[in-house]
Amino acid sequence: MNKALLIKTLCETVESDLQVIKEAALAAHKAATDPENKAENAYDTRGLEASYLAGAQAKRVAELEEVLFYCRNTEPKEFGPADTIAPSALVEIDMSQKTSWVFIVVKGAGMNVSFEGRNIQTITPTSPLGEGLMGLKKGDTAEIEQGNHTRECKIVSVF
Repeated sequence: MNKALLIKTLCETVESDLQVIKEAALAAHKAATDPENKAENAYDTRGLEASYLAGAQAKRVAELEEVLFYCRNTEPKEFGPADTIAPSALVEIDMSQKTSWVFIVVKGAGMNVSFEGRNIQTITPTSPLGEGLMGLKKGDTAEIEQGNHTRECKIVSVF
């Protein structure tokens, strides 16, 4: 599995998302500052709502820029059979007889990318699944806390 290419694919996904959110943030900023959205009475909140939206989208732009920075600066590490799971590990797991692939990243959890015929989800070491996997290796079983019950997750392979 070519993890350098996986990281490049993730970066391209973030760049695409960033472009879309930048355009949306610009449009929301224009709407917030448009003279036509000036409040006409005490109950007219169009401009205020647009300013809240613009602020939230600006925050999302900053978050995606941070994710992109980490993505571009992630050095792919190859993991052998005796290596324990750490950030940049690509892990194949079996949970409830369903195989899944997760890529452990420092920032940018929750992205899904199709890569080499597999759906790969990004997780962080601080997510419940990430916490359960960290420090384990191929063949181990992780116990994942989900609410008031625990699920087991078998580690099939680590790249």
